[in-house]
Amino acid sequence: VQLQASGGGLVQPGGSLRLTCSDSRFSLDDYNIAWFRRVPGKEREGLTCISSGVGTTYYVDSVKGRFTISRDGTKKTVYLQMTNLKTEDTGVYYCATGPCTSYTFRRPSQYRAWGQGTQVTVSS
Repeated sequence: VQLQASGGGLVQPGGSLRLTCSDSRFSLDDYNIAWFRRVPGKEREGLTCISSGVGTTYYVDSVKGRFTISRDGTKKTVYLQMTNLKTEDTGVYYCATGPCTSYTFRRPSQYRAWGQGTQVTVSS
């Protein structure tokens, strides 16, 4: 599997965006998927993950209540709905697959199948 993140753009503070994670050949239904963010000068940060099957989700505190990870069973993709965006949410967003637990989603080294990210810029 080779994942691709899309849907980024420029949005004002308080606005919303929906990012999409997909693979051109495979359904993501059987994969745990996580979203990460990279800000220049900082390590890649794990934001959230969703498990295959039951769909258990975990979120880092900074996005809890504002971001929602979900699956689209029909389109076989994973979304990251982002609301009430803040300037500090600016960065390149990636999706990847790996173990989805409250601990592992924070650790990019546990994940694989990184594709090109999508730029999200929150600015007035």
